[in-house]
Amino acid sequence: MTNTLHRYSEHYAFEPLPNPKPVQDDYIVFAMSSRGINDDNLVEKYRIFLRLALKHKPVNLGDATKGGTIRPRQDLNPTAHWRRDHQPDPEQVIAGIEGHTTVAAVFDNYESMKSFVEEVKAAELGISINISAPIDEAQRCCEEAGTIRHSVEYSLGFRGRVDKLPDGTTLELSTMCGHGMVSANFAKKMVEWVKENRRTSEEAARYMARFCICGVFNIHRAERILQQACTLTR
Repeated sequence: MTNTLHRYSEHYAFEPLPNPKPVQDDYIVFAMSSRGINDDNLVEKYRIFLRLALKHKPVNLGDATKGGTIRPRQDLNPTAHWRRDHQPDPEQVIAGIEGHTTVAAVFDNYESMKSFVEEVKAAELGISINISAPIDEAQRCCEEAGTIRHSVEYSLGFRGRVDKLPDGTTLELSTMCGHGMVSANFAKKMVEWVKENRRTSEEAARYMARFCICGVFNIHRAERILQQACTLTR
C-alpha cells in the first residue's frame, strides 16, 4: 500500500468522464527495503538512488522520515514563514538519510521517469522499486526499461458521501500529500491567495510542499492546478 495511491484527479472525478484524459505530469518512484533481508549498506543505496534521480530533474525528492526538498525548519519562528527562503534543497534530503525509511523521486513527465528507472535497473541496488503512476504508463515504463512488473495495486476511488468532500481543485492539491498533512482548508486558502494576487502559484505550491512529510508533493503539478483554478474564474 502506498500513500500516493489516492491522488485525486479531476479527469477521474466521482462521475468518470466519457473519455478521461490521463494524468501526464505526476510520476513517483519509490525505493524501500525489508529489515534484515536487503538492508545491508542501506543508507548508501538510498543515496545512490536519489543521486541518480537528480540527473533526470525531479520536481521533488523525499525521505519519508524527514521530508522533501522543501521542509520545515526549527530555527525560525512563525513570523518568518511567508518571507523565508523557499528554494528546494535536494542535498539536504540526501545527506539526512540515516537508516530505515522510504525514499522517493517525483517527476513531471514520463520520459524523465522512464530514464531514471532504466538507470536504477542498471545500478542493481537490490532494493524494492515502486512506480506510482497511471497503470498503463507504469506498465509501459517497465516494458521499455526491460524489467518485469512484480505486482500492481489499484485505487478504487472515492466512495460514500462524496458530496461532503471539498471541491475537485482542493482535492487535487490536498491529496498530493498522502499522509494528509496538506489540509483542505490550507489548499483552499492558497487557491484564494493566488486568485487575489497575494501570492504567485509558485510560492503557494512551495508553501504546501513544505508540509508533506514524505516529500512526494508534486510542486510543478500544484503550480499548474493553481494557475488553472485562476484561469477558470477570470
